[in-house]
Formats: sequence, C-alpha cells, structure tokens
Amino acid sequence: MKHVFVIDDEKNIRDLIKKYLEKEGFRVTLLENGTNLLNKMKELCPDLIVLDIMMPGVDGIELCKEIRKISDIPIIFVSARDDEFDRILGLELGGDDYLSKPFSPRELVVRIKNIFKRLEKIRPTENIIRIKDISVYIDRRCVDKDGKELKLTTKEYELLEFLVKNKNIPFTREQLIEKIWGYDYLGDLRVIDDLVKRIRKKLKEIKAEFEIITVWGYGYKVEE
Repeated sequence: MKHVFVIDDEKNIRDLIKKYLEKEGFRVTLLENGTNLLNKMKELCPDLIVLDIMMPGVDGIELCKEIRKISDIPIIFVSARDDEFDRILGLELGGDDYLSKPFSPRELVVRIKNIFKRLEKIRPTENIIRIKDISVYIDRRCVDKDGKELKLTTKEYELLEFLVKNKNIPFTREQLIEKIWGYDYLGDLRVIDDLVKRIRKKLKEIKAEFEIITVWGYGYKVEE
C-alpha cells in the first residue's frame, strides 16, 4: 500500500484528495502545513508528497528545498497560481509534477500512479525483510504491519533490524551492545532490556504477532 502525504492549508482540498486516493487503494496522511514535516517523514515513511505552494508560514517551495536535502521522494506541486515562474521553479527544485488549482482529483490520481509506474521501472527492488506479520524496510529504516508504522527511535530500529537480519540466532546483551553502540560503550547493559521493553510495547500497540524472544539467562532473539 503506497503512502501519500497531502500538505495543503485548505481542508476541503485535503479531504477531496484523500477521498479519491483512498478509493484507489492509497494510504493517505493529511497535513495542513509543513511544521515538523521532516520528522513526520522519518516516522511515517511516505512514498510521495502532494505539496501546496501557497501556504501561510513556510511555503511549498521552501519545504521542497528542505525535503531535497534528505530525500528524493516524489513531489507533486499544486498551486492556485497558474504561473510559469512557479511551475519552472518548482520543477527546477526537484518537483516531479505540477498541477494548477482547480484541478481534477482524477487527474491527480493518474499522475501519482504514473510516477509510481515510472519509478518501479528505474529503481532497484527495495530491500525488505518480512518476518511473521511485519515488514522491515532496510533502505528507508521503517517497520510496519499492514500499513501501521512502528514509530521507533534510532536505537530501537537498529536493534530490531539487527535481530531480524540474524533471525533464529540468540545474542547476549554484551553482543547487542557491541553491535548497536560499538566496542567503546561504557554504560549499563540494562539499556538493551529497556530497548526491548519499549519495542515490545510498540509491537503490542499495533497488535503484531512478531515478537522479540527472551532467551533466559542469555539474551534475546527473534524467530521466523
């Protein structure tokens, strides 16, 4: 299920786009502005962004500049101004397409689908590990179950990824510390227990069957 961010300060437009995209099987997250957008991208792992240019505060052009510093995610600009300068500037900054308001929601859906089809032809197969009912997207550092993201901190993700990559192998706390923090870590070994506890809580929140198993007197592992 492809995940699309829609960022527009007009609620009626956000809701209309969501209606059409969900009808076509997309997962949609609506945002009325770009506040904390980069953090939301890391947490929710969108596949494409529909971005309004004219918004109060930080506009779509500035948001695009920030996005392009960290990601090549496809961006479709929408704007109430049918201005050649805006269109050219948006595309020069890394936008993949541009639509002027008012636009047909069906046309937007078609353009989104065409972008995904084009990317599937030129991008290598994504590095994904699936184990039980979760998927770990190695390249994007995301974990989800049926489109429900596991919102992990950096260390939580690194621990989970390591265990998944080495499924069925038990590791001691010392070994996990070495793999996640490095040889020179001088802190308490119980940090691993804390990480596991937090991950388990988040897995429970999304009702995942996947689990981190305690190997009593030794450490932790995951099983297929």
